[in-house]
Amino acid sequence: MEFLFLNPLFSAIIVSFLIFAANASNVTYDSRTILIDGNRRILISGTINYPRSTAQMWPDLIRKAKEGGLDAVDTYVFWNAHEPVRRQYDFSENLDLIRFIKTIGAEGLYVFLRIGPYICAEWNYGGLPVWLHNLPGAKFRTKNDVFMSEMEIFTKLIVDMIKKEKLFASQGGPIILSQIENEYDIVMKDYGDDGKAYLNWCAQMADSLNIGVPWIMCKQAGAPKPMIEACNDFYCDGFTPKDKGSPKIWAENWTGWFKRWGSSNPHRTAEDIAFAVARFFQRGGSLMNYYMYHGGTNFGRTSGGPFLVTSYDYDAPLDEYGNLKQPKWGHLKQLHDVLHSMEYTLTQGIVNHKAYGNGVWATVYKTNDKSSCFLSNNNTRRDAKINFGGRDYYIKAWSVSILPDCREEVYNTRKVYAQTSNYVKKPNKVEDQPTSLKWKWRPENMESTVVQGKGDFFANEIIDQKDIANDASDYLWCMTSFELGDDDPMLNKTVVLRIGDSGQILHSFINGAYIGSKWSPDGYTDYYFEKYVSLSPGNNLITLLSVTVGLAHFGYAFDMHRTGITAPVQLRMTKGNQTIVKDLSSNKWSYKVGIDGITKKFFDTKYCSKTIQWASDSIPINRSFTWYKTTFKAPLGKEPVVLDLLGLGKGIAWVNDHDIGRYWPSAIPDMDQCYMDSDCDYTGSFDYRTKCRDKCGEPTQRWYHVPRSFLKDGENTLVLFEEFGGNPSSVQVQTVEIGSACVNAYEGKEVELSCHNRPISEIKFASFGNPQGQCGTFKKSDCESQVDVAKILEKECVGKESCSFEVSEEKFGRANCEFKRLAVEVKC
Repeated sequence: MEFLFLNPLFSAIIVSFLIFAANASNVTYDSRTILIDGNRRILISGTINYPRSTAQMWPDLIRKAKEGGLDAVDTYVFWNAHEPVRRQYDFSENLDLIRFIKTIGAEGLYVFLRIGPYICAEWNYGGLPVWLHNLPGAKFRTKNDVFMSEMEIFTKLIVDMIKKEKLFASQGGPIILSQIENEYDIVMKDYGDDGKAYLNWCAQMADSLNIGVPWIMCKQAGAPKPMIEACNDFYCDGFTPKDKGSPKIWAENWTGWFKRWGSSNPHRTAEDIAFAVARFFQRGGSLMNYYMYHGGTNFGRTSGGPFLVTSYDYDAPLDEYGNLKQPKWGHLKQLHDVLHSMEYTLTQGIVNHKAYGNGVWATVYKTNDKSSCFLSNNNTRRDAKINFGGRDYYIKAWSVSILPDCREEVYNTRKVYAQTSNYVKKPNKVEDQPTSLKWKWRPENMESTVVQGKGDFFANEIIDQKDIANDASDYLWCMTSFELGDDDPMLNKTVVLRIGDSGQILHSFINGAYIGSKWSPDGYTDYYFEKYVSLSPGNNLITLLSVTVGLAHFGYAFDMHRTGITAPVQLRMTKGNQTIVKDLSSNKWSYKVGIDGITKKFFDTKYCSKTIQWASDSIPINRSFTWYKTTFKAPLGKEPVVLDLLGLGKGIAWVNDHDIGRYWPSAIPDMDQCYMDSDCDYTGSFDYRTKCRDKCGEPTQRWYHVPRSFLKDGENTLVLFEEFGGNPSSVQVQTVEIGSACVNAYEGKEVELSCHNRPISEIKFASFGNPQGQCGTFKKSDCESQVDVAKILEKECVGKESCSFEVSEEKFGRANCEFKRLAVEVKC
């Protein structure tokens, strides 16, 4: 692969990478750890998927990962993004895998490369190309010559690219691990003997590529040698690989969860993640990878399905836009620092566990030089007091205390000292930018389909949408016509049009008139669309627009799951006790892929400005199948930019020709989907379905990321295709900025407050003693220092981007409380 340009930043990355890659490394493993050049390592990694951000964002994301205490960055490889058409490859822009790996290496971090090429990842079709499904005889993820041949070709392509650039550790590069397949054990039994044969073939094929670093298979019990078995879950402390010669690897520690349109917002707390990580290393863990560390954005049509949202924030330590998600990022960073300080004892020490009962355990790692200890309490409700090493220790429920010297508690997973950062959306600050955008519009041209029934393909059957659309578009028109005689009983007004669908969106028209739409709430439960219709003597035309919102990406034979309209398509009427059915499923059907405006590229700023006419008066609202266009100036500063699309229905948005993804702010979760009390009680195993879910009654996604690299210094063009009908007048261009920050820390700790490159402007609250509440709702209590804490912090913090200080009576005055805390909220 060749780079077309070398900007100064990327030139610096190349130089840094060459320094990193000066010497080859020998990566091996034993039952205890991964070894790099013979040195046992405790490795902490995090997933950053390169297509879910931009190349311009990568250096900052990777730098923040390093500052957060990571040793490595993990990524999948996205087959259907790189090979959208068979043998036509794309490694440009944010698909530049080689540049991404070199950027990681330039920061001195390792790479965990998960080639797959089936990846799941909540990515469209699990990362597999739909053209592969449409090859004669193809069947995914089983012993199938067509599938295995194409999989091997793509896997070799990736490996050869990486070898050419000398990016494997055995060549002096940063890649220390690779992965073949993904979570196959979940479905292997369903494929029977062919599944076992396929799994063994995957291992043999991967091993034959001689990459010089170990391969893993995640969530694959008893992975074929020499593959290393790894765990994927919210908790993996109890995981033990079946091969006693393999180390304990946690390939996916889920930092949150994904969302579907119409679902509430899941949240996994920093305390629970830290508890899971500490327990994993307490019980002999070697490598742990956060999935995700930065989730990012499903640009274009890349989100999996059905009905997965455009944002892939995943509640990760770095939010969708790349901001530090505090306190999660900071709390985990502190944990990583402590674990790294214990690396020698954790990898070399003799291990002893002692049970104290009620889920309380002490673990000692002892070498000739020193010892390091963990004290854990798995009880979900009861705190524990134990005597360990002649000292008394208090261990909160569902927490782990870490004692690097087996005496002083340096870290407890439940005690959070990292700041809480609250981000706000602010209006575009460009001085001459109008407060409301000026819109133009035009209708989607549906004459040829809705009125004339003209298509490009014909068949006497209902065809699976994947088979005919080949993933070229979300939209597929399906049309058929039929004749009714003057005396046909179907001419009465009791006729029902009945259409089977696989669960995604269906818009229906008859004789040029719209009659209704339907979809299942989850996008994958089959349903029947039923509507009374009025028919005419002579020719009648049924036009159906089937709309996918991401293809299935997971499960047994997901490639064979029916997509779009299913048989039957019927006209039904009741006459007395008799039901008369006219089945149109085997009629002659005409098909057309895509909608007119996308085919003609209404969003193309160079093309459409010259050839497409837009109206600027009488802007319609709540009108379906409508195009809108406006211009705006890029917001000042460097903060992330978003579109607030509240008021719109569903559709697609483009900024300067860049497809920023599907939008659907009218998808709002019911109130019964929320399970969030004021504190989000995380104790006990996390369940994304029933714990810590909020934001019911609000759009599943209201704001949509527009990376700064998509914007121009001058005028920028926003184009919307509104499918359902909405009001564009409330659309705003906004920036994401930190609005306030808080700390809530016990005495004896050093804490930092930061406004992330913005000055601290005000101390909104400050109390030392026993303050109550949370960030934004702090209140003073009866136990309170008599010193003016706010005044002290005003001198130290206001006007600065950050300030740090020790929480102590010496600094903030005496308070007659048993346990003293400092609570501070600052405005940025």
